[in-house]
Amino acid sequence: MRINVQMQTQAMTKEDDFIPTRQSLLERLRSLDDQQSWRTFFETYWKLIFRAARRAGLNNNEAEDVVQETVIHVAQHMPGFVYRSHAQGGSFKQWLLTQTKWRIADQFRKRQRRQRIVAEDVPDDFLEEVTDGTWEKLEELWLSEWEQNLADAALARLKEKIDPHHYQIFFLSVIKEWPAIKVARSLSVSIASVYAVRHRVKKLLTQCLEQLKHETL
Repeated sequence: MRINVQMQTQAMTKEDDFIPTRQSLLERLRSLDDQQSWRTFFETYWKLIFRAARRAGLNNNEAEDVVQETVIHVAQHMPGFVYRSHAQGGSFKQWLLTQTKWRIADQFRKRQRRQRIVAEDVPDDFLEEVTDGTWEKLEELWLSEWEQNLADAALARLKEKIDPHHYQIFFLSVIKEWPAIKVARSLSVSIASVYAVRHRVKKLLTQCLEQLKHETL
């Protein structure tokens, strides 16, 4: 199975394309031939894995390799994967973090080997020096990125649910942090409308986010 890693945000045409993994999707991933489910999985999680790798200290190319190798590893192991709920001591989020950490460590080892080729005096403890303290922070970073991934997913779901004009008002006012008067002038609406739409859409976004948290494994 060959995964084509595209480091560009792709336009989403279906609400489910940005929804974090649920048990139903994990079941579908048992089949390597289910290309739509694997595409959904990849589009949902590549950014999360990539961000974690970059924040662990890898460069862009190394982080892309982490995404590639992590997804391939997941694909190889999904036929035998047994889902356990968080209450049963299982967590897909934690399992995916473990797979990502191993791939990150592999990239540090590859970097070490490359360094040895060009410099004989690279110390034996190079890997420990690079990763000292990094692993302690990685789980915290992963949780932070996971929350950001959920926020991105909630925003994408929201965009599919509301009037495009209202989404534009909300996006400029809240995400871009434009002053209400600038939004009103740019979109030819009243300032009162900007405040009203922003308040209403914020509530909807919170609802989407809470729903996604309940769906996430």
